[in-house]
Amino acid sequence: MMPRDASDANDPSDDLSGGGGRWSDLDRPPLNAVALRRALLGEGGLWSGVDVVQSTGSTNTDLVALAAAGKAAEGAVLIAEEQRAGRGRLDRTWSAPARSGLFFSVLLRPAEVPVARWGWLPLLAGVAVATGLSRVAGVDTALKWPNDLLISVGDEERKAGGILAERAEDDGVVVGVGLNVTLREDELPVPTAGSLALAGARTTDRDPVLRAVLRSLEEWYGRWRAAGGDPAASGLQEAYAAGCATLGRLVRAELPGDRSLVGEAVAIDGDGRLVLATKDGVQEPVGAGDIIHLRQA
Repeated sequence: MMPRDASDANDPSDDLSGGGGRWSDLDRPPLNAVALRRALLGEGGLWSGVDVVQSTGSTNTDLVALAAAGKAAEGAVLIAEEQRAGRGRLDRTWSAPARSGLFFSVLLRPAEVPVARWGWLPLLAGVAVATGLSRVAGVDTALKWPNDLLISVGDEERKAGGILAERAEDDGVVVGVGLNVTLREDELPVPTAGSLALAGARTTDRDPVLRAVLRSLEEWYGRWRAAGGDPAASGLQEAYAAGCATLGRLVRAELPGDRSLVGEAVAIDGDGRLVLATKDGVQEPVGAGDIIHLRQA
């Protein structure tokens, strides 16, 4: 059982006069949890529960804990209107004003897929989010390996979101997504950040955007799972490579152990690793690390 949905309650403590309550920014209305459940939950579908909380530290942390306590089934979706301690890769923080984005986590348990292939899940989520955004918002979203979501603001490439996957006990993975939707220029945490609004999206209504992203994730997850996690047979490897902005570029990989590697990103291999061709003529796969785009190759 998931936590009670705070947005379902008629809470008299909500301040409707602009004093910091849920309606203090009318350009950023709360998500409609009832409508989301009606649209997404159905017999035979992946999603087993959709819960919205007003504020939390991290949806990933909360959902991992619920899974460990046996209180979340596969397909559980936990969404926060505000994350106070959202986390990205390499222990980076992710924060944004309340209701300015989509901050959610899902629990997946791909029992029929070999664990060795579970590393494809964050890449799968990236393809699914990009596909969903293209359909509903008309925004061309590119993927920076392994899990950043890039959009164009003017002639600049900016990061609008990210994905973080974490193991949940022994039989599951929690995949978290953070996406800037209505973040304004003066609210950007860094100049290289962006949002759907700044990219000229045809809609910034978070309800249909979230529905489109979750339906796309269900579609891609089902395809990958039916193929036993095979990235080639499911079409995932090809789709990721087609949308990956890192491929074809000269990059620097900051690797564990204070090691770095510079080369042209030439492929995504069958394990989801980024393959770099170095100046020495060696092709080296990178499975973990921070990738810095240096220039177009």
